[in-house]
Amino acid sequence: MFGINGPEFLILLIIGILVIGPKRLPEYTQGLMNLVRGVRKMASGAREQIKDEVGIDIDEVDWRKYDPRQYDPRRIIREALLEPDTPAAASAAVGAAAVATAMPEREIPRLAEGESAPFDTEAT
Repeated sequence: MFGINGPEFLILLIIGILVIGPKRLPEYTQGLMNLVRGVRKMASGAREQIKDEVGIDIDEVDWRKYDPRQYDPRRIIREALLEPDTPAAASAAVGAAAVATAMPEREIPRLAEGESAPFDTEAT
């Protein structure tokens, strides 16, 4: 929390108690308790509002399913290439391979030995 470790927090707490003083301390602790209660009430109200609007309870959601760390691109590609899930996916992969082999290869013109590559002065 803000780069403050345990001992530093205790020192700040003791300094705060000394600055506030014993006369005003009960009133500040009451204010802090009211603040915590208000935050809890707002959080539960937000939870109820989400439940009413979306129709599901937050506790019922499987949050592990939405963890972005589980999406390893290498694993996804490996699974997609090695194990087709459905016959439609397998036929689509076979169809894509057939289309790729049916297309003629593009001829790449080669320069003759010692010939310099074309140079466009306007492109640089």
